[in-house]
Amino acid sequence: MTRFNERTLSEVDAPSTPRTKTPPLAEAPPHPRATLALTSAATAVTLMTYTAPVVTLRDTAAALHTSLSAQAWLINGTPLGLAALLLVAGSLADDYGRRRIFLAGTLTLGITTAIGALASSTLQFTLARIAQGAASAAILASSLGLLVHAFPTPRGRLHATGVWGAFVSGGIAVGPLLAGAMPDWRAAYGVLGAAALVVAALGTRTLTESRSPRGGRPDILGALTFGLALVSLVAALTLGRDGWLRAEVGGLFLAAAVLVAVFALLEHRTTTPMIDLSLLRRPGFLASSAGGLFTGLAVIGLFSFLPVLFQQVLGLSPMDTAWLFLLWSGLSFAVALQAKRLAGRVPPRHQLAVGFTLHAAGVLTMLGAIDSGSWHRLLPGLILGGIGSGLLNAALPLLSVESVPAARAAMGSGAQQTFRYIGSCAGVALTIAIVTSSSGGLGHGANIALLVSAGLALLAAVAVLVLRERG
Repeated sequence: MTRFNERTLSEVDAPSTPRTKTPPLAEAPPHPRATLALTSAATAVTLMTYTAPVVTLRDTAAALHTSLSAQAWLINGTPLGLAALLLVAGSLADDYGRRRIFLAGTLTLGITTAIGALASSTLQFTLARIAQGAASAAILASSLGLLVHAFPTPRGRLHATGVWGAFVSGGIAVGPLLAGAMPDWRAAYGVLGAAALVVAALGTRTLTESRSPRGGRPDILGALTFGLALVSLVAALTLGRDGWLRAEVGGLFLAAAVLVAVFALLEHRTTTPMIDLSLLRRPGFLASSAGGLFTGLAVIGLFSFLPVLFQQVLGLSPMDTAWLFLLWSGLSFAVALQAKRLAGRVPPRHQLAVGFTLHAAGVLTMLGAIDSGSWHRLLPGLILGGIGSGLLNAALPLLSVESVPAARAAMGSGAQQTFRYIGSCAGVALTIAIVTSSSGGLGHGANIALLVSAGLALLAAVAVLVLRERG
């Protein structure tokens, strides 16, 4: 851990040391174990909701009469909402109360997931998924802020972020399994919505409030600009599969670039920015952001669409697909849960580099498996990729809170996860475009997508090693 982080560990917004006449920042001392259990459970439900379409995409698309070119929206709705709202959710959690934002997020997730189960068109379902993403942003950004407050010591924080990261993998593992076990995709969303509401009810009795107020107003204009930039980018990537040189695709890419520039200008001028741009000069923060971005691009983007190929090319049922997917995601959960033992011995950046390298090795061993129609040939790659994913999910949350002042933990978490889901949106759209645009069929397109994923992962491994703190 750097000197900066050692110095700021004592600056956690504890209610016992107020410097002004402001009201106490917490209603009561936090309950560490209960906070960890509840935030981990909420995170698992969030990721289960996120990954449910992985095995139900074919049935959902058929029920909603979704065209092939529009299927990316069925997957990308939630990551789009996540990426657009994570930064503002992190800022709101730090400024107005992490418990408050967490409870609002879990309640909204329950309601919007239930609405998604009742959708009768692609547009309605996509809008519900975007709303689920916004609610998920509130949960994920505030969870790490609550944990930093509940576990103020370095040792406790290492344990808490390790467990929380494991439940990210756990939610990814269980979501497709639950969806595959349900009678239909609508029932799966009903169950997940009810689970989110249960977590919200438990949170009202268990969690205590904490915040780190800076004064000023929420950066609504920045949030709107950033959200529009992401919508433009995802729309360009989704429409691009029908022709990258079309005027509307180029216009959307241009709009995204202009809106990002406007967002940077707004963040530089406002007194309460969603993201402190000075952090971009810190190698640790850049490593955290790059790790999140490439996890979305190389890992989540690919594995969000692979199960669809398992069904369409290999002829597996949704339940068989979920069990096969569980080999990857279940190993990811187990490794992330045990990876906290590496804390203090292996820096998070090195864990990220090893995780990306293992993912690259795993997907390279899968080359030709889908094209040959043999699911058995996928097993070694799923094992290697699962181990790599577990290391990524364990290291990213720790690096995200280490790379910012402790009082801004929710913002640091939100920034890293924003880049993660920006990468996810782009990765899903890119993977679908590569696979479905290949003249050699879906199997040949899958091989190209695997090669691209491996290349991006190796690039990420080099990037996080280069971005190291100096001095």
